[in-house]
Amino acid sequence: MQQDNNNQLEVNERAQHFLKVLIERYIREGQPVGSRTLAKDAGMDLSPATIRNVMSDLEELGLVNSPHTSAGRVPTSSGYRIFVDSLLTIKPLELVEIGQLESQLKTIADPRNLVESASTMLSSMTHMAGVVLMPRHSTIAYRQIEFLPLSGNRVLTILITSEGEVHNKIIETQSGFSPSQLEQAANFLNSQYSGKPLDSIRRLLIGDMEDTQKQMNDLMADAISIANKVFDDSDSSHGDYVLAGQTNLMDFDELSNIENLRTLFDTFAEKSQILHLLDKAMNAEGVQIFIGEESGYDTLGNCSVVTAPYELDNEVAGVLGVIGPTRMAYERVIPIVDITAKLLGSALKHQ
Repeated sequence: MQQDNNNQLEVNERAQHFLKVLIERYIREGQPVGSRTLAKDAGMDLSPATIRNVMSDLEELGLVNSPHTSAGRVPTSSGYRIFVDSLLTIKPLELVEIGQLESQLKTIADPRNLVESASTMLSSMTHMAGVVLMPRHSTIAYRQIEFLPLSGNRVLTILITSEGEVHNKIIETQSGFSPSQLEQAANFLNSQYSGKPLDSIRRLLIGDMEDTQKQMNDLMADAISIANKVFDDSDSSHGDYVLAGQTNLMDFDELSNIENLRTLFDTFAEKSQILHLLDKAMNAEGVQIFIGEESGYDTLGNCSVVTAPYELDNEVAGVLGVIGPTRMAYERVIPIVDITAKLLGSALKHQ
């Protein structure tokens, strides 16, 4: 029995070596890898029959498959997962490259332009799509709010952040308000909450409403009622992202089918799926890699998404990443994403 276990271990190690060689070859060339090519690349003196047996084992495990009856094998998402987790050798960026990235970001003052530049840099360095989630509101303070009456009981709210960003939202109130009432409500909110982080204001509003229920006058009650609609969690949790280089994906054969591209580009435009995926990445530590169906979305079934969070004042402010085919050079993409996240956080901090 011990001998059988050793043989099994030997087969597993050999199979992993062949899986690594196969995936590296497929990433480079994008063509199914046959047994003869694999034997040459693997550098092992094994018979073609032995190699075919190992490939059959890998196929039974769901790590490779044959796209055509007589073709070689290509890796599956499960095969890529083992490769990324256990077999990958990361290639650190050269110091010159890191210096160039850092100098580019340091010269930009506006936060929006900084995020756009980071997205473009990710795209140009990987020749895939670069995506950066805008800094989450938790890191942004509210500076001023204004209300303008519209028809019926609708009110246009104009929210200005500490970074000068302007957010407009139309809300529906239970009763109508005159322009002077809305102005007084805005003045009250600005005096009480200006300078507070956006993500904490709703909690403060609820707390103030409970604490001062008895002493609260009509103006305060109206102001807090309106503000609750403005800062509603269900709306403020939706962020936005900057995407660059999505047309690069047309250069990859596995993504270049017109119908696939249309579906993928519709996903980019609609945003909710990508935002949800980036939000999941924000709640995890370090670099995260979603391979194929691991994203949970059919439209990204042929793609991998490599992400890393960026921080501001020691708190996660957002996440950035690269979207490309599952056949991507992970050993290079991973350090690019990791370093860019660190440099973006540093650049935002020193503005």
